[in-house]
Amino acid sequence: MKMFQAQLTLRERPRGFHLITNEIVRAMPQIGEIAAGMCQVFIQHTSASLTINENADPTVREDFETWFNKSVPENDPDYVHTDEGPDDMPAHLKAALLGSSVLIPVNRGRLALGIWQGIYLCEHRNQGGSRKLVISVWGTPL
Repeated sequence: MKMFQAQLTLRERPRGFHLITNEIVRAMPQIGEIAAGMCQVFIQHTSASLTINENADPTVREDFETWFNKSVPENDPDYVHTDEGPDDMPAHLKAALLGSSVLIPVNRGRLALGIWQGIYLCEHRNQGGSRKLVISVWGTPL
């Protein structure tokens, strides 16, 4: 079995849902050395998250942002954690709902995503800054 790990720093992005699949693949070319295995992508932040979903129609990402903003509104008077601005506590809640990692099978040197699937960076802050990912790949070598 082979195992590889890399860190990827993503450039700052505006609040919303952003496809990052190609950036992950470029940062971890060793995926091409794995016949059968797994790729885990982990985000080292508490106000952004990762998920897998539609990679073709950008309106899906817009609708995600709309739904999350309706479901977890800013300026809720019941929030106690408010020191970092009105988008901070909602960002933590959104990140908790979606999660901090995704796990993707690797098959014959490629991520085994479905034809319409892509990996999203879910940026929940208005000014989140750059985001750090840890990418781990392991499996049987080609």
